[in-house]
Amino acid sequence: MTPTATYRLQFHAGFTFADGAGLAGYLRDLGISHLYASPIAVARAGSTHGYDVVDPTAINPALGGEDGFRQMVAALRAQGLGVILDIVPNHLAVGGDDNAWWLDVLEKGEASAFAEVFDIDWRPRDPALQGKVLAPFLGAPYGEALAAGDIRLEAGPDGSLWATAHGHHRFPIREADRAEVFELGLEAFDPSEAAGRARLHDLLERQAYRLAWWRSAGDEINWRRFFDITELAGVRVEVPEVFDRIHALPLRLYGEGLIDGLRIDHIDGLADPAGYLTRLQAELAALETARPSGVPGGPAYLVVEKILAPGESLKADWACDGATGYEFMDSVSALLHDAAGADRLTALWEEVSGRPGAYEDEEHAARREILTHGFAGQVEAVASAFHDLARSALATRDLTQGALRRAIINLLAGFGAYRLYGDGDALSDGERLLLADAMTGARASLAPSDRPALDQLEAWLCGQGPGEPEARQRALRRFHQLSAPVAAKSAEDTAFYRHLRLLSRNEVGSHPARLALSLAEFHAENSARAACWPGAMLTTATHDHKRGEDVRARLAVLSEQPDLWRDRVRSWLAHTPSKMAQADAYQMHQTLVGALPLDLDINDQEGLEHFEARVAGWFTKALREGKLRSSWAVPDTTYEALCLDHLSRSLADRAFRASLSGLVEEIAPVGAMKGLAQALLRCACPGTPDTYQGAELWDFSLVDPDNRRPVDFDRRQALLAAPAADLGLATWRSGALKQQVIARALGLRRQKPALFAGGDYVPLRVEGEQKASVIACSREAAGEVAICAAAIRCPPSALSEGRPLPMSDWWADTTIHVGTQAPALMDHLREERVTGGSIPAARLFERLPVALLTRT
Repeated sequence: MTPTATYRLQFHAGFTFADGAGLAGYLRDLGISHLYASPIAVARAGSTHGYDVVDPTAINPALGGEDGFRQMVAALRAQGLGVILDIVPNHLAVGGDDNAWWLDVLEKGEASAFAEVFDIDWRPRDPALQGKVLAPFLGAPYGEALAAGDIRLEAGPDGSLWATAHGHHRFPIREADRAEVFELGLEAFDPSEAAGRARLHDLLERQAYRLAWWRSAGDEINWRRFFDITELAGVRVEVPEVFDRIHALPLRLYGEGLIDGLRIDHIDGLADPAGYLTRLQAELAALETARPSGVPGGPAYLVVEKILAPGESLKADWACDGATGYEFMDSVSALLHDAAGADRLTALWEEVSGRPGAYEDEEHAARREILTHGFAGQVEAVASAFHDLARSALATRDLTQGALRRAIINLLAGFGAYRLYGDGDALSDGERLLLADAMTGARASLAPSDRPALDQLEAWLCGQGPGEPEARQRALRRFHQLSAPVAAKSAEDTAFYRHLRLLSRNEVGSHPARLALSLAEFHAENSARAACWPGAMLTTATHDHKRGEDVRARLAVLSEQPDLWRDRVRSWLAHTPSKMAQADAYQMHQTLVGALPLDLDINDQEGLEHFEARVAGWFTKALREGKLRSSWAVPDTTYEALCLDHLSRSLADRAFRASLSGLVEEIAPVGAMKGLAQALLRCACPGTPDTYQGAELWDFSLVDPDNRRPVDFDRRQALLAAPAADLGLATWRSGALKQQVIARALGLRRQKPALFAGGDYVPLRVEGEQKASVIACSREAAGEVAICAAAIRCPPSALSEGRPLPMSDWWADTTIHVGTQAPALMDHLREERVTGGSIPAARLFERLPVALLTRT
């Protein structure tokens, strides 16, 4: 069944299933139908997110184990709630000593029963890696690590033998070599002596792995990783037996009635997303009859993590309920921005940074860097696969691997989406246009001598051209599985930290080149979702967001007030240290403005120190992700210290704090108004609304790990339980107003599930002087109507007494036409009756900037 509303919880050792069980009553009262759980399989010790799974077949004991999970589900079921589970079919955590499948592959190589689990190229071009796995986990070049004694042999009481590196990486010694080692004794392999070091090296060279420095991974690796993270190895779920192993736990839990649906992590990493979903849906459907009575019936709810490019739609043949909501997060945030501010903000960014004003230029440059550095080894593997394909036919045998490599790099450098999903007739019209655009850019940048390779590459991608079918399938799979991580690393993990025009538009799933979205465009996207993917998830905050939903809403105000922002930030930038890039100071100031908590007294030293520590964590990560003056691979700690010192000195300066606080106080009420509109739209638009843990109050979080901090649920429960007969603005700063808007909207969804799950989406006409400042729509089904209206912008000067409510006279003649079919309405937020027909905005928004109406 499709949930009416989900609530995402991040489980880890500090927040277990017992904690989740204790929230069952609160979630029910908030209007939630399903708890949406982070991955629960056994993950690496200390994991705070669960995506680094080391054993996908069991529930993590650190979270409470299977008994704890069953107890939590029982508590949820007792309150009428279900469970949606996040699973990770794309990769497993490797390295260390905790993944038994990986260790077995290291010990036995291709003969391992788990060899086909991991996406390993056992026959790469490198002779040193024939039949071996590159193990790039050393902290120094192999020769240095060996000489320094960083690699040593250890034995277990059961006769096992392994090499360790840096205390936690374990590399098993194959059974054929153990007798020799035990006969000579471990001391004979002591790396502190030349003879022992030579024996140890000879022993290691005979293993099914080749130890290497971690920095060699980008160029040399012969297995697919999750993005460029060497501790996460790609999994081949397209192999039926591997699918069975990876999905044994979630399928069992579904069959036993313990979960009601799944969220699929990183669907774009899989070889065949459509085929995967078809099989998964079939497996879930086959379990329906096994589910116990008393639990909700199927079909299972199934959503996929997918980032859509502008104009891209989810593939119609995907057997799922939709995506996880990044596209809605982008659209509703863009709706809150004012396109009129784009040119002035761009000019300011160019003035401050000296960098391109066009986001596309930054992403294109980032793609080239990623392709030629972090993913060089994987690019070579794709080029090698296409070279094998070329060699399999006489017509293409003279295409060189070098030419194919250059063609691949130039094609992917201009790709406008994460990936393609088929070839030949399987390519959609949209995919053909995407490929054609990328080809145009690639032809312009490639040397004429390489264009034949590019043309042949296009032909293969379109299902044409010669070559053996198996070689063709392998080459296309590798190309598609390279395209997606390159897009992610280039955009959200690089260009988003370089193009800093307005940080509220640099969000996962968003498109920074597009500052704002018109009302008509927003309505069109909602109508399309209602028609094609009515069960898709709607979210405005996630465990992966760059900044919280209310940080984005507040920064959106700057798009309406670009001159105010320009004058204020110029005065702050005048104090930037000479050795610090102005661009970095600029993003620091935006972050301080967006994330300053509403309840922080700027003279509270302890509170300021806590806030500074949070911003410092974000700042360090931002500098490294940008890869301009520091990076994860080669951190420039001197430059980072300079930036953090400037942050600290700025917050210690009384005049700066007063100036910062003054600007925030001016724009925060408008930001709160936008935040309320965003929350209500998430609850009322077509799709399934998801609330990220804690975000029912104001969410001023920053990028992880800040967005995964402990949530004060005691406070949230107390606020929700407090009498709220009059939903007014007096205490808007606490966030209780936002929480009540969400609870009342979700309560209405619970009362009228059919209306919101399948009702038509109808844009409502707004007229008058401020018509661009109101979003209004209705949901209609079987004679029932629900009307949603919200104020989405106004100048700070139009607010009454510093509250998130535009003054009545500012609205002038603005009118929302709700139709004559609803002459008498009830506003479920204010719990007041409203006369239908044509409603003046000044009257509808007299006490709240949002409204949710139904017929009385």
